[in-house]
Amino acid sequence: MHHDPLSDVLRSVRLRGAVFYYVSFGDEWAAETPASPDLARALMPGAEHVLAYHLIVRGAGWAATDGEPPVRLAQGDIVMFPRGDGHVISSAPGMHAQEDRSDWRFTTRNDPKPIAVAYHRGVLRPGAAIPADEAQSVIVCGFIACDLLPFNPLISSLPRLLHLASGGLGAWVAQLLDQAVAESRESRAGSAAVLERVSEMVFVDAARRHLESLPSGASGWFAALRDRHVGRAIHLMHEKPAHPWTIDELGREAGLSRSALHERFVELAGQPPMQYLTGWRMQLGAGLLRNSDTKVATIAQEVGYDSEAAFSRAFKRSVGHPPAAWRRKQRVGA
Repeated sequence: MHHDPLSDVLRSVRLRGAVFYYVSFGDEWAAETPASPDLARALMPGAEHVLAYHLIVRGAGWAATDGEPPVRLAQGDIVMFPRGDGHVISSAPGMHAQEDRSDWRFTTRNDPKPIAVAYHRGVLRPGAAIPADEAQSVIVCGFIACDLLPFNPLISSLPRLLHLASGGLGAWVAQLLDQAVAESRESRAGSAAVLERVSEMVFVDAARRHLESLPSGASGWFAALRDRHVGRAIHLMHEKPAHPWTIDELGREAGLSRSALHERFVELAGQPPMQYLTGWRMQLGAGLLRNSDTKVATIAQEVGYDSEAAFSRAFKRSVGHPPAAWRRKQRVGA
């Protein structure tokens, strides 16, 4: 099978989703979602990053986050906030929700999912079971957690606000979303598991669509993947991470001189090739530390280091802890 760096990273950052069901009801409504650190504490304790997406099931609305122009949302659209910014979904631009001093996100953390939440004349009512056919606007909201460390080039390469119009959705994604709406409405046994997988697939599809729609002249990790030469170098490093790559060898394989590859790699990916390779090796090492009892020395060799000491130094620079201590911390947290 063709090696795919995007799939490599998507698998390695441990996507996991939790979905809630919101019903917005009335002539005017606004719902605010806090930034990633607050969401993580409330919804997914221990998660390094939490991002939100919203599917407009019925009606229309607007999405906004500070520093970005508001975006009009139509029925069937999805809006995603990959970098975890706080944001507002509302019936009109420029609106804000009434201040919410409750701790309902914490108190319902372990309740069966999905959870119905109603916004009626500006009043937030968690657990309210307002029939969807009585609501002016119906939104399914998904929350997806992922790892940021040691290495996750996805998040910073995605826009702060990603609008996915309904007309651009693939048939299989539309079917998944239809299933998500049905599961949210009916709360059947196993709904939470179904909705978690749907959330993850929505994110994967959004990342892929963003890659395919990049304009010429774009920069970032996705643009690096699409570049003929830099993409080839990334492919090689993912395919053989333990190989003793040098910038000269990568340049020959990618069809550029040493200096040209370095310059173009930095221009697109924001870092030199060897730094990228180190980051990817650390990510692979973290997965082995978390998911196995393999000795650190063996892991070091598997990801391309001649000595345990060299791997340990690089790993500590990436995550702030030596491998053995990081492994213990991960297992205590789990």
